[in-house]
Amino acid sequence: MKIPGIKNLVDILWKGFTVNRLPGQPDTFSSLSRSGVSVTEENALKATAVWACIRLISETIASLPLFLYRRQSVGKERATDHSLYKLLHDQPNPEMTSFQMRETMKLHLLTRGNAYGFKEIDPETLEIKAIWPLNPDKMTVIRNPVTKAIEYHYSLNAPGIPKIIPSYRIWHIPGLGFDGLVGYPPLTMAREAIGLSLATEEMGARLFGQGLNFGAIATYPSHLSKEARESYKKDIKEKAEGLGKAFDLIVLEDGAKIEKITIPPNDAQFLETRKFQRVEIASFFHVPPHMIGDLERATFSNIEEQSLEFVVYTIRPWLVRWEQSIKRSLLMPWEQDEYFAEFQVDGLLRGNIESRYRAYAIGRNWGWYSADDIRELENMNPLPNGQGRTYMAPQNMIPADQFNNSLPKPPANNQGKE
Repeated sequence: MKIPGIKNLVDILWKGFTVNRLPGQPDTFSSLSRSGVSVTEENALKATAVWACIRLISETIASLPLFLYRRQSVGKERATDHSLYKLLHDQPNPEMTSFQMRETMKLHLLTRGNAYGFKEIDPETLEIKAIWPLNPDKMTVIRNPVTKAIEYHYSLNAPGIPKIIPSYRIWHIPGLGFDGLVGYPPLTMAREAIGLSLATEEMGARLFGQGLNFGAIATYPSHLSKEARESYKKDIKEKAEGLGKAFDLIVLEDGAKIEKITIPPNDAQFLETRKFQRVEIASFFHVPPHMIGDLERATFSNIEEQSLEFVVYTIRPWLVRWEQSIKRSLLMPWEQDEYFAEFQVDGLLRGNIESRYRAYAIGRNWGWYSADDIRELENMNPLPNGQGRTYMAPQNMIPADQFNNSLPKPPANNQGKE
């Protein structure tokens, strides 16, 4: 067997990436689920649990303050003089607010698995003038067979956006994927759970919409004419319909019988299936069920803890993904050591007012919070004339290395002396 040289081996390894798309892009998997329902990004959003989870995560991340900071020798400061600060915090382009852009790109991440933004760059200063979200359905990520560089092929004819876009013009936030370059579509990965949810929803609609919602059936031993049927129907409705006529005695003629129609318990099990699918979809998106309206297992004692877990285990990993992507794609290489972007999540972690004030009191009494620090956390202005900048310290505390010197000396022993 002939062993290939280094150059040939590299070519062989890269050959698998020179196809139309890198692995994990949206059209990799079939959309047909085993329930018989075709699951696409569009109809998946019609499942109430899917819509609730995606909307919750997208709006939460879009509503958090996003700041660009400059590192200091001690601490950090907001880099309001940097051109990227306004794009991230206020307005990324003339048509969208920062909230709208982040909400849109987060929707793309949660449905398609990838979010793309086109960077409009000033050719003279090389500064980013605007960021435009791109439709991930129209994007194909390709490994150039010659240069081995990643290229972005955009099939939608948009003014000012080329069909083949070099990587330095694209802000790409990939979701979870096998190769780390392109994310898998979450809705496709949850195809079976979403398909079952859509199927049970359609079953419920058909159950009540296609003839199974009769209140009662009246039968007669003989054939009735159309006029007679209408007359009997009107007569029975007048005698029996309405809350005020409940439990009244009804006299039927000509051997008529009335049978009340109910849904058999076995046929109504789809309600339990729908409830289970709601929890299943919430689990897939790592969202506490009570945050999408399922309060069955929520109590006053654990609902706050679940909300904090949502921030720590669901939102925080997404925020880290965004922050690191901003550093890699939106900051110049020579800026990355000095600047960084960070979401402010203090508001989501504050807890109830009693817990916050107790924590503030501990921090204030032990000297790591000033009054202005606390007021800033509570979204309040600082005290005038610098009154709130003083830090307190317990009076009876001393450094450990001075402990022996501070001990009082024992009195001299005068016993045995005159």
